[in-house]
Amino acid sequence: MIRNATPDDVTAIADLEDEALGIDAWSEGLVREGVLGALPTISYVVAEQDGALAGYAVASVVADIAELQRIAVRPGLRRGGLASALLDQVVALARDGGADRVLLEVRETNAPALAFYAARSFVEVSRRPRYYRDGATAVVMRRALGPACGGG
Repeated sequence: MIRNATPDDVTAIADLEDEALGIDAWSEGLVREGVLGALPTISYVVAEQDGALAGYAVASVVADIAELQRIAVRPGLRRGGLASALLDQVVALARDGGADRVLLEVRETNAPALAFYAARSFVEVSRRPRYYRDGATAVVMRRALGPACGGG
């Protein structure tokens, strides 16, 4: 089940954030601010399975641009469609917010993630050297949602 995050999800999201992103993880305080609405452009959605948080996604929608800022699924639950469902919800939020494209960054060494996004109509548009704290390069990807950005 995909739903909007609630304050009860904050600790579980922060724990998965730390597990999935390590040194690049956001603090529990920043997650709390986003979930509680203190960051006005930010939306958190979660995947729930058997009553527990199975994954989450964070999106920012500002004018015609949406950015997928985070997406993570618990390791034992990956490759079961949860990331796709979370991404679909982010795309719906983007469209509802008036965005004509979704942008994201992914480590250039993360071949499974690059393939996941490419299979879902994301294309590489740029690279950001030294984007991550450890100095790794990010691949910037875009998915067009509307005709103004080459989508349908």
